[in-house]
Amino acid sequence: MNLLRSPRSLRRLLGLMSPALVALSLSGSALAEMRIAVVDTQRAMMETEDGLRMQATLKKIFEAKQRELNAKQQELEAERADIEKQRGVLSAEALQRRAETWQQEMVALQQLFVQFNQELQAKQNELTKPIYEKTLGLIRRLATQEGYDMIVDHQAVPYVRSDLEVTDRVITMYNSGAAPSAQPAPAPAPKASTPAPAAPAPAAPAPAAPKK
Repeated sequence: MNLLRSPRSLRRLLGLMSPALVALSLSGSALAEMRIAVVDTQRAMMETEDGLRMQATLKKIFEAKQRELNAKQQELEAERADIEKQRGVLSAEALQRRAETWQQEMVALQQLFVQFNQELQAKQNELTKPIYEKTLGLIRRLATQEGYDMIVDHQAVPYVRSDLEVTDRVITMYNSGAAPSAQPAPAPAPKASTPAPAAPAPAAPAPAAPKK
């Protein structure tokens, strides 16, 4: 399972699409004089050593919590089955009390499910921010060193020649410990709107009460 294979928010917030729009507005002669490169910022982040460690950490957190939620869901399924078996034994009042308790526990499980997704989202944002900022700093450094006028994110263009790609170079720079270029203000960190996920979230059980 790849937790971060499609973090949709990263694509939206990777901050490098506006240069592509500027490029489209330039004349052909102006573009001919510019040195342009293309980088897949998302892949650069995820395939660095830090990015791979981040994915492994999120995967571990997800799987541990999912086991916990699955166990609780199985308990509730067993409880409902037992209530059904006791239908002809328990009084109507006792049966109703057990059914109401079961419903409350089911609602609590659904709330845990939502809380887990929020916690996983927050952890992803926390771990992504430093990788994102360092990657952008290295892209700036590469542009300065190589004399690129513009480095456009791959998500902003439908096609690019392979010789313009610098993604692997950015990954190599990152893993080699190269210092990113200084910047006046830190780049905004990506904020994913959903667990990336995408990590597949544990299925929330339907809050249906046992038949009365």
